[in-house]
Amino acid sequence: MLSWVVTFLVVALIAGILGFGGIAGTSIEIAKIIFFVAVVLFLVSAVVGLARGRTRI
Repeated sequence: MLSWVVTFLVVALIAGILGFGGIAGTSIEIAKIIFFVAVVLFLVSAVVGLARGRTRI
């Protein structure tokens, strides 16, 4: 998922350099949304992992 963030960030940087402001702005917004979704999923996964605890075999 974070690879998508990097991809959109690179697209935004290239579009910004070439003068395509609308495409750059949209790519940055998409990258931000995907990044925050990834962070939320990580936190949920961490909390669930801590709540389950370790199981003894």
